[in-house]
Amino acid sequence: MPATDLLPESGAALDQLNTRLEALSLTEFLRWSLDTFGNKIAHVTSFGASGVVILDHLLRIEPNARILTLDTQFLFDETYDLWQRIQQRYAISIEVIRPPLSPTEQERHYGPSLWESEPDACCDLRKVQPLQHALAGLEGWYTGIRRDQGPSRAATQLLAWDTRYNLFKLSPLANWSRKEVWNYIRDHDVPYNTLHDAGYTSIGCTHCTRPPADANDERSGRWAGKQKTECGLHWAQPAAGGMAS
Repeated sequence: MPATDLLPESGAALDQLNTRLEALSLTEFLRWSLDTFGNKIAHVTSFGASGVVILDHLLRIEPNARILTLDTQFLFDETYDLWQRIQQRYAISIEVIRPPLSPTEQERHYGPSLWESEPDACCDLRKVQPLQHALAGLEGWYTGIRRDQGPSRAATQLLAWDTRYNLFKLSPLANWSRKEVWNYIRDHDVPYNTLHDAGYTSIGCTHCTRPPADANDERSGRWAGKQKTECGLHWAQPAAGGMAS
């Protein structure tokens, strides 16, 4: 029986497990997750500050860990540069997830600037759907989300059942602060996106990323002027057809 069959998917039992996991160090949590999921887990990162911390620590424990990234084809040059620096630093080849439609094909099918007219649809096409295919066959995935990143993430658990993708979602830094993340980056000389030095706290696609409007809300620079702070990867699956909003 796979170890994951013994994990609770919801309710009080999962809460109790999370209470025990909260007491673990990052090293202990990652070792627990690797013992539990084996080769059926991958780290999915957009190379944000939290993501590179997890990547660095995970590779110290398991040099053959799977690292995936979503290339929306609308990323900043600084993000592509960091991607290359990470591959060189750690001597790894990051698995790339790309949407089936190129930017030109998307414009032909859905019109220009879909990220402006229907940002949820753009995120769904370029992030949510491609990741679903990439996670097929896995039992867990690591994310870099933290509780202090903003109101939409305040209830993040270390271990949660992902109803959208039907596997476990692990957030190893859920209980870390921004200060702890940056202390780790400096202490271990971890490569990071140079846009952070220009005031950006959360970095996604070029069209939808600005410096934060609220210094206490890391994601307040995403989709500026819209009632949207999440791309959809961390929303629960809608109960019936249509796209979450």
